[in-house]
Amino acid sequence: MPTLLADAGSGSGDPDLGLLKAVNGLAADAPGWLDSLVAWTAEYGILLGLAAIGLTAWLSARRRPDAPVAVAGVLWAPLAVAVAELANLPISKLVDRPRPFVTHPELDVLVPGKEDTLSFVSDHSAMSMGVAVALFLVNRRLGLAAGALALLQGFCRLFVGVHYPTDVLGGYALATAVVLLLAPIAMAVLVPLCHALSRGALRPLVVARTSAASEGRRRQPAPSGRRSGGRRAGRGRGRDHEPDHESDLAA
Repeated sequence: MPTLLADAGSGSGDPDLGLLKAVNGLAADAPGWLDSLVAWTAEYGILLGLAAIGLTAWLSARRRPDAPVAVAGVLWAPLAVAVAELANLPISKLVDRPRPFVTHPELDVLVPGKEDTLSFVSDHSAMSMGVAVALFLVNRRLGLAAGALALLQGFCRLFVGVHYPTDVLGGYALATAVVLLLAPIAMAVLVPLCHALSRGALRPLVVARTSAASEGRRRQPAPSGRRSGGRRAGRGRGRDHEPDHESDLAA
């Protein structure tokens, strides 16, 4: 059956297949333990690393002055990934591109069991880049760290022989488009939700608890200057029992 995206030909003059074979060829020369490590990393390791970065971003967002807004941005990351994966369902069926090793059995496949699945776009690449772009909008340092893992994910998908380079690039593009285009709509819903949660029993999920000492320092009124104390003391004698309205307001 003809596909919307060509299945990459013999490799002569085809940069898509040529790059795939160059990266996948590294697996043939690598020791078995390294092949197994890359295969596990490509399937599970990077996703676990992204989950750890997401957890770190959430813990950091709870301590920010704009915690509800920051937590809403972190929450958008997994939701954006889910939307991107849903969007990929009709795209993959429309393109109908088989896995590269189906057309090119000479490839060294390190992850078995994908013969009956489609190649475009790469789900793992889309998930990785979706998390990276969404977190970058909230925390640039963690977003860049997630972006590095997303790039490593793309390399690993080629190394194990289950995707063409254009599959990886398509996953990156799809996830980036979903995150950026739908972010205003998502934040319009998530920010009020996080504000509401911060005022209820689920507040610890949105705002980190502060210690009693730091809370006391935050609420303590600023000390009055000597001049104001002097003025109050010098207003006249016999008014020693006048209530201190400034202290009452601060309390």
